[in-house]
Amino acid sequence: MYKTGEKIIYGSTGVCTVEGVTTLDGEEDERLYYALNPMYQAGMIYTPVDSKVFMRPVITRTQALALIDAIPDTQVSVYHSSITRELEEHYNTYLKSHDCAALLELTRSIHTKRRLAAKRNRKFGAVDERYLKRAEDLLYGELAVALRVERNQVPSYINRRLKTEVF
Repeated sequence: MYKTGEKIIYGSTGVCTVEGVTTLDGEEDERLYYALNPMYQAGMIYTPVDSKVFMRPVITRTQALALIDAIPDTQVSVYHSSITRELEEHYNTYLKSHDCAALLELTRSIHTKRRLAAKRNRKFGAVDERYLKRAEDLLYGELAVALRVERNQVPSYINRRLKTEVF
C-alpha cells in the first residue's frame, strides 16, 4: 500500500499525491480507498486500494538522470500512417505502457516528425499534436517531480544537461 505523501503515477492522470487511505461515507463494505490529489489537474480522486487502474511510484531522481543521460545513445524512429486508427493505436501502445523511457521515445519521435514536416513545408497532423501533448504531460510531469523542477522547465533542463537541443 502507498503511504500518505507519496507521489505515484495513477493511470492516464499522471502524478498524484497520496493524501490518505480512507473508507467512503455511505459504503457498507468498508472497502479502502486512496485519496489522490492530481498534481497537474484540479480535483480529488478516490480509487479503491485494489483498483485495476495502473499505479506505481514516481521514478527516482537517479532513474530520471540515467534516463536523460541515455538520450544521446538512443535512435529515434518516426512512425507514419495515413490511417488515423493505426496511428492512434501505435501512440496508445506507448501511453499505456506508463513507462518513462517509452514516453520519452514517443515524445522524441513525434518532435522529430514535426521537424520533418516543417522542413518539407507540410502540415503537422492533429493526431500527432494531440498525442505529443499527452505524452509530454505525462513525461514532463513525472520528470519534474523526480528532478524537483517545475514541469515547464523539464525540456530546458534536459537540453542544458545534454548540452544540445533535444526538445
